[in-house]
Amino acid sequence: MAFALRRHVSATDTDHGMVLLDEADGRYWQLNSTGALIPHALLDGATPQETAQRLGERYPALPTERTADDVASFIRALAEARLVVTA
Repeated sequence: MAFALRRHVSATDTDHGMVLLDEADGRYWQLNSTGALIPHALLDGATPQETAQRLGERYPALPTERTADDVASFIRALAEARLVVTA
């Protein structure tokens, strides 16, 4: 799966995670460190399954199914907000 920020979206790391700015309409999303892990991993070329595995490594008490569902939901939310493109 290809994952990329849309041309008009910029990402900036912060002390507590990441901020995504939609420069087309001025809206921004603040992600905590857990939320930032997902786009970081995907933008670095990880698959959603590898990203879920990384999330599970950070939070070993979470079941694998949960991390996979969380990653899929997060990707859907970013796509619905028109922040990313996926293929």
